[in-house]
Amino acid sequence: MKKLLLVGLFLVASFSLLAFTRYYSEMDTGKKEVQSLIESAYINGAFNKLDTKSMKAGFHADFAIFSAKGEEIKKYPIATWIEGIEKRKAKDDFDASKYKWEHKFVSIDVTGGSASAKVELSKEGKLVYTDYLSLLKFDSGWKIVAKVYHKHTD
Repeated sequence: MKKLLLVGLFLVASFSLLAFTRYYSEMDTGKKEVQSLIESAYINGAFNKLDTKSMKAGFHADFAIFSAKGEEIKKYPIATWIEGIEKRKAKDDFDASKYKWEHKFVSIDVTGGSASAKVELSKEGKLVYTDYLSLLKFDSGWKIVAKVYHKHTD
């Protein structure tokens, strides 16, 4: 009887460990996917490489940057952002080096098909923005759906 009980406990512990390992492995995969998307569409797309094709691939069409102005919410849609980047790049005096930013992932949290990321953006070693990105996983994969931010001042 004791052997049967020990075998049962061993099986329960083994299945629990397997489920636990699988859960954290999937969560780790989700974090890697989210980080990769943010680096491609946001860090390099919107800033360092100004790659609007990557932005269109990584941002949802309904994405917007939200900010507060008094008691109002300002909304800056992705289409307007991309249009502004394309206009800047088309200018004769365009200097891509002005748009280079260093970044640091402070946190990435993934729960199922929802994720959030806290990213710090710095210029010449000085922290300028703390961005909070929200992501959802669609049938086609992860998309950045919203951003709120804080601009650091001296």
